[in-house]
Amino acid sequence: MNNEPETDHAPPSPSRAEQVDALRPVYRADLAEGLSRFFEPRRDACPWCDSPRLTTRLRTTDLIQHKPGRFVLDRCEDCRHVFQNPRLSEAGLEFYYRDFYDGLGEKQRGDTFARRTRMYVRRAESLLPFASAPENWLDVGTGHGHFCAAARTVFPHTIFDGLDFTDGAELAERACRVERGYRGSFPDLAPELSGRYEVVSMFHYLEHSTAPDRELRAAHRVIRPGGHLLIEVPDPESGYARLLGRWWLPWLQPQHLHLVPVENLRRRLRNLGFTVVAEQHADPHDPVDLLAAVWLALDAVAPGEDLPWRPAPPTALRRALRAITQTAGIPALLLAALLDRCVVKPVARPLGLSNAYRLVARRE
Repeated sequence: MNNEPETDHAPPSPSRAEQVDALRPVYRADLAEGLSRFFEPRRDACPWCDSPRLTTRLRTTDLIQHKPGRFVLDRCEDCRHVFQNPRLSEAGLEFYYRDFYDGLGEKQRGDTFARRTRMYVRRAESLLPFASAPENWLDVGTGHGHFCAAARTVFPHTIFDGLDFTDGAELAERACRVERGYRGSFPDLAPELSGRYEVVSMFHYLEHSTAPDRELRAAHRVIRPGGHLLIEVPDPESGYARLLGRWWLPWLQPQHLHLVPVENLRRRLRNLGFTVVAEQHADPHDPVDLLAAVWLALDAVAPGEDLPWRPAPPTALRRALRAITQTAGIPALLLAALLDRCVVKPVARPLGLSNAYRLVARRE
């Protein structure tokens, strides 16, 4: 008789190749219906100021995931707002976000975010001149809550909650990175959170929203009088946006729907009842523009990764071409990284090359 205790063995996780094989029929069925359902009708006026004076700023493809489709960014000639036109529909948002932050892309994105602790700490420190010990803080677009975990080292007595439209907020709560994780749309959840928080943050969140104005109004409703709103977004006025064209990473099509010039955001916040107490460009700059541009170009030349939205796995020849291209590109990648960090970063702000900006605003 065997007296050894019985143990439960969890089945091994499927390999990436097995995941891709399982997903390929799903994507094949999605694509068989055509791409037109992934887009809303084209707008004839600016969604920020309603001006009809629009010009095409950029035409590009999905340079990150290589999902099929072409995407257009228009620019308003009156207020300089840049927006995706036509914009993704609800079906398009689901299709193009799928396997980016979750599924196939979850581990890669999670590992990337987890390594950025110092950046999260600097974001939290930007509030210190205006609030030394806030009671509570809601991070909107929290993902898996890595910012909140890092910010707790700056504000150890603050209660951090997170909100995200994916299950990331729930995962963050289970991992104890946030006290409470809300899943859903911020504007839809705002009424039940009215006046609850001393601080609300939106770090690289607003550009993903279908309606930035609704998000800002939700923040005004949720923040107590005297509390603060922190916003960080890509800067569409960056010189790199012009120099690098479609290879500028912060365009991030098709996920980024709105890119708001800083003066537009300042004015809208003021109209809603906020006072902007700080505007920062140097610290939010992430010194990866040249490195990312080189990598995106190399990846476009030889995209050899097996992806479920492609009809078949890459051939041996394509895999070999990708390996050769990546190896040949190493010197260019190293040079780009050196220029980003050692040459451009110290002078990015005076040269107008900062790729992001941050506003701190007080709710009156």
